[in-house]
Amino acid sequence: MSVAGLAVMPTLGGAAGASAAESASPPPAVRLEYHVAQNFVPEAGDAIWFSLDGMPPGWDKVEVTSPALQEPIILTPLKKGSRQSAQVDAEGSEHRIRAGLRSGAYPVTATSHGRVVATATLKVAAENSAQIDRFVISPRNAVPGSGTPASLRPGSDVRVVLTDLRAAPGENSLTVTSPIFKGPLTIRTNSPDNPGCKCDDDGTVYAGHARLRGDVSGGRYTVTVVSHHGQHTTKQHVTIAGRPVADSDGPSWAVTGGVAAAALVLASGGVFTVRRRRSRRAARSA
Repeated sequence: MSVAGLAVMPTLGGAAGASAAESASPPPAVRLEYHVAQNFVPEAGDAIWFSLDGMPPGWDKVEVTSPALQEPIILTPLKKGSRQSAQVDAEGSEHRIRAGLRSGAYPVTATSHGRVVATATLKVAAENSAQIDRFVISPRNAVPGSGTPASLRPGSDVRVVLTDLRAAPGENSLTVTSPIFKGPLTIRTNSPDNPGCKCDDDGTVYAGHARLRGDVSGGRYTVTVVSHHGQHTTKQHVTIAGRPVADSDGPSWAVTGGVAAAALVLASGGVFTVRRRRSRRAARSA
């Protein structure tokens, strides 16, 4: 399991018999953390675990509540006198985030005998949300990740790669459309065009190749992929410039910038940086 979020609050109360100097010192903080089976934003319906650290001696029970949870979660000391907690789950079951939630941030409160000891904010993605980690168009023979081409020539042979960390079950191919292609391009899982980049670890990689239209005019064009059975649209923008590639030119390359993967630019205009992440379906640690 990986930590997905935390918050801290001062421990309530103080030790009996503390000196004036000790009383003036800030009390130790209580850390409330949540854990999921992946290290990015959990989805509605996912299993979730909570933990506390820094509780005062003698505590016995904390109740964790949130509008995002199916039911309150009870935390108890790992052992007698422990400042850390163990989550109490019903045998054969797991606590989960509510199904059907909208994407957003939800408050979490930890309470002991009616007193708030810590709070946190739980960020939740809607069910079946795509999480596109990479969407690039590069010269087909390029070495992924070595730079960014400023543009591609008309008639270039290109490779298209899309990585989804939350791929829809059973969706083994996607269709790419753009005016720069002669027609729709199908990208697939287990494709020989998959560059095998470390940045794609544990994501579902769709890849394929095509030749750009030789008669496409120079300019900036949109490339679109619809995934999750029509529910999610991802867009990228690429620039076409230079003279068309002729058969005698040999391998096609970018006009400038060398051999490289193209930067992902979403419809919002932001650049999506590549991040390595673990699988969202990793098993809960023993």
